[in-house]
Amino acid sequence: MQTSGQAAVAIKAAEVEPGSLRHQALMCAQKFKSSWVELGALLVKVRNADAWGEWGFKSFEDYCSKELRIKKQTALKLTNSYAFLAKHEKRLLDPPEAQAPARPVPPPAFEVVSVLAGAEERGQLKEEDYQQLREKLWGDERPANQVARELSERFPPPPKPPPPVDLVMRRLAASARKLVADLGACDKVPEAVVERAAALAADVEELAGDGQ
Repeated sequence: MQTSGQAAVAIKAAEVEPGSLRHQALMCAQKFKSSWVELGALLVKVRNADAWGEWGFKSFEDYCSKELRIKKQTALKLTNSYAFLAKHEKRLLDPPEAQAPARPVPPPAFEVVSVLAGAEERGQLKEEDYQQLREKLWGDERPANQVARELSERFPPPPKPPPPVDLVMRRLAASARKLVADLGACDKVPEAVVERAAALAADVEELAGDGQ
């Protein structure tokens, strides 16, 4: 059964010239879970040629979201994963007739390759590391999210930077004001408690104001 997104993509594909780059991308987007390498190649081609602009979209991400129904983060993972394979698995990207008689094993899900691509970009994954992992990952029948999670634990991304202090103070001031409102709305809370909370909220707001 098709999702609403897949149905929308199918309808759009019927309106586009068969065989065109745009049509190929639409058709591939409907089945990208099983042929993500092909879709990744098409997305790279669309992005590099700025074809999305010719089709009336504001950006590559806008095209992926509105026409292919693919989220920005997913499109990034697909293109990065394809670039990783293009570097390390060139034979896999050859047309089927060039791969005969022994066609290579299909690659892991793009979620898995995306983790490898990110680790390599951060300098965590060396060529010798990849070659050791390759035999285990290619043909691994475990769920993709499980494999990706294990790889993320081995090659963790850098921690996100803390939010700016000004933003933290504004959030605290908003939380303090909400607390005063909630306390004031509760009949069981003595007025003295509400007043103390209001005084605290005023102090926090003043601190937040000083930081701006």
